[in-house]
Amino acid sequence: MANSSKFHYGYVIVFCCCLIMGINIGLVMSCAGIFYKPVSTELGVSVGDFGLYMTFVYLFSTLMLSVAGKLMDRYSARWLLTLSSAVLGLVLLAMSRFDAVWQFYGAGAVIGLTLAFLLYLSYPTMVNRWFNSNVGFFIGICSAASGIGGVIFNPFGGYLIANYGWRTTYLIFGMIVLIVVTPLLALLLRNYPADKGQKAFGEKQAETVKSGVDYTFAIKSPVFYALIVFALLMISVSTLNLFLPTYVTSVGYTVEQSAFVASAIMLGVTIGKVALGWINDKSAVAGVATSVGLGIIGFVFLLLGKSGIAVMTIGGFLFGWAYAGVTVETALLVRTVFGSKDYAKIFSNISIALAAGGALMSGGWGYLADFIEFRFILTTGIVLLLISGALGFYAIRVSRKFKTFNN
Repeated sequence: MANSSKFHYGYVIVFCCCLIMGINIGLVMSCAGIFYKPVSTELGVSVGDFGLYMTFVYLFSTLMLSVAGKLMDRYSARWLLTLSSAVLGLVLLAMSRFDAVWQFYGAGAVIGLTLAFLLYLSYPTMVNRWFNSNVGFFIGICSAASGIGGVIFNPFGGYLIANYGWRTTYLIFGMIVLIVVTPLLALLLRNYPADKGQKAFGEKQAETVKSGVDYTFAIKSPVFYALIVFALLMISVSTLNLFLPTYVTSVGYTVEQSAFVASAIMLGVTIGKVALGWINDKSAVAGVATSVGLGIIGFVFLLLGKSGIAVMTIGGFLFGWAYAGVTVETALLVRTVFGSKDYAKIFSNISIALAAGGALMSGGWGYLADFIEFRFILTTGIVLLLISGALGFYAIRVSRKFKTFNN
């Protein structure tokens, strides 16, 4: 091949997606929790009232996703992602000046609109356009960048809040997005390999880059709705992460030990995302089995955690692999079943379940925990993962029937 010896621009696209996930999403989503206490205290509202702005984030992402998928397919992804990044940065700047909680609710709505592009569609769409091999590996790397961003920016943001206040921290976060990420996206992003005179990375590029099932056919198929349920159940399981530190302390461990378990979870998420991507490149069945299976084992270890903090920590690490499967397995199952032809439009509709499930269950588990013991909630998590695994295997089996449409 003429381009085989040349540097493939797909690696630059992966770098841009890592910037989006590591910095934009790392600052806005992974670091959201560090602002809850200082902002609510100054505004004179409860932490719950302030944290409600995240519901607006998820809600407006849900409402925007179907439209965003069509826009990504019809217009320039390069400029849609750049514009979304710019708007996000401006909102962060504005948040540094807010003095009423309702203003944060409005900001949450705008953030949700931008995250439909930046969080849910950016790397799955762009990696699928630019790669025909190692797709899972690169999706895993891009997805893992958000966790790495959280590891870096949480202590950085905590230091800024402690020394300069939350307003200055929002201001600096916004400037990072506007000065670092947004210009690089405008400069480096390209929509398709043809824009750089290349083909999608991988063998048989010319034959497979447009292969897949039509959108109109996909949304009428039962497997499409099976994948929506799969995504909904997986995101429901992952939101248990918000309550696991409380569970750890409730069975007799210290706050410091619960933080150690939380770190183990994030380590499992970060390693799991990259590893699951690599595993899926070898076998989609193995990918689903690994994510679901290790998640179930993790819950079992968490249920047995009273026997020692080491057991609890291992449980958290393994649970992180199920958490990682939310984004990685959902994105790759959609590609496995429906191909890359109308990927953005199909995946954007299935991603609605991720956003809606996150909005519903991030608070729903907490209310449920007020009425039943948390060990029953963990057991429910096991059941949900079993159902998710069954749906994943069903989707893979059905995908073989769709191969006839891949032309």
